[in-house]
Amino acid sequence: MSITAVVGAQWGDEGKGKIVDLLAQDAEIVVRYQGGANAGHTVVNNHGKFALHLIPCGIFNPATVNIIGTGTVVDIDELIKEMDMLASCGIAMNNLMISERAHMSLPIYPLLERLLENARGVRKHGSTLRGISPAYAAKALRIGVQMGEFRNPKRLSETLSELLTFGNQVLVNNFGATALDVPETIGRFLSYTERIVPHLGDTLALLQGGMRNNCRILLEGQLGTMRDLDWGIYPYVTSSNPLPGGAAAGAGIPPHKITGVLGVVKAFSTCVGAGPFPTELHDDTGRYLREVGQEFGATTGRPRRCGWLDAVALKYASMLNGFTEIAVTKLDTLDGMETLKVCTGYLLDGERIEHMPLAADLFRAEPIYEEVPGWKEPTSGARSWNELPRETQHYVELIEGYLGAKASIISVGPEREATFWK
Repeated sequence: MSITAVVGAQWGDEGKGKIVDLLAQDAEIVVRYQGGANAGHTVVNNHGKFALHLIPCGIFNPATVNIIGTGTVVDIDELIKEMDMLASCGIAMNNLMISERAHMSLPIYPLLERLLENARGVRKHGSTLRGISPAYAAKALRIGVQMGEFRNPKRLSETLSELLTFGNQVLVNNFGATALDVPETIGRFLSYTERIVPHLGDTLALLQGGMRNNCRILLEGQLGTMRDLDWGIYPYVTSSNPLPGGAAAGAGIPPHKITGVLGVVKAFSTCVGAGPFPTELHDDTGRYLREVGQEFGATTGRPRRCGWLDAVALKYASMLNGFTEIAVTKLDTLDGMETLKVCTGYLLDGERIEHMPLAADLFRAEPIYEEVPGWKEPTSGARSWNELPRETQHYVELIEGYLGAKASIISVGPEREATFWK
């Protein structure tokens, strides 16, 4: 039996989707364990190019059971849209299971999140405005709605009516906003019943059976370490835990059963949304990384903030995640750059530090760089470790040293065949 948690080692957008897509070709079960429709995993394979937001990236392997886990919040409209998109490309949905304990993200939550974000003015969090924080807040307040309620349409209708009516009072009375059409929303949700119910199940029982049968299981996380609710750059974080501890809770796996943690590391740093980002480049180099790497959000299309590799953040991620192996992605974006920089420390109020401070202090931190040689030869055609330029190999070995784990997977392009085992 092997149970591997696939975790982003940076700010998210490291390329987890393509790594899970690759590994799922040899896995029996893939579980998406946290987050919602606020971040997309881009997958390029023989079926085409896809941006998945809720459905696990193992969906392209018909022999793999794909679970939307208990720790997720499910935007029903987005889920139906995603199912339709995949079905139109010939991808079967009979291997998709949704935890009956996962919570719904209701249509009123994005409206509320947008109003709250606008109210913050210059202190915006940079939210994707997909209603994720209100969804998790409702769950924590114990007024959430679990997916299993689709089995009881009458009870679901009554619960939705109560919650949406209360939500409308908040929208109208507190923000002067337009109320959501409650009957239309309830009717739309109920119309999905026949499509949702066949996919609902007791995912704990399925996973327990998989462990007894020594199945290969992947736990697919969303976003990255620096966006973790507890350990990230709070408050510029997501509302769940991408760390392996979050994987155990969100999937329903005893922590000691997780046999490996695969950290996905982009060869440089990117970030979407607000918050401190010490190595951000506002110059031609930053624009070059964005354009060559096609660094635009899969969910919102927003241009990503780009910068040099941040070794302080990587070491922090290593302590939190305990990586047993790593995958290094986007090396091809750095092709042709004679010199690269790596942030090995921060200058904070005149003092060098090598630990991760609170976000409020990180805003003032100045990166301390070390230069390393780049490479002029293209890496995009490489299909093995030995085909990489020696300077590229040195750079990967540098990353291995920061994270204290060996790179098992190297990626030099978006396609599945451009990702290979070291």
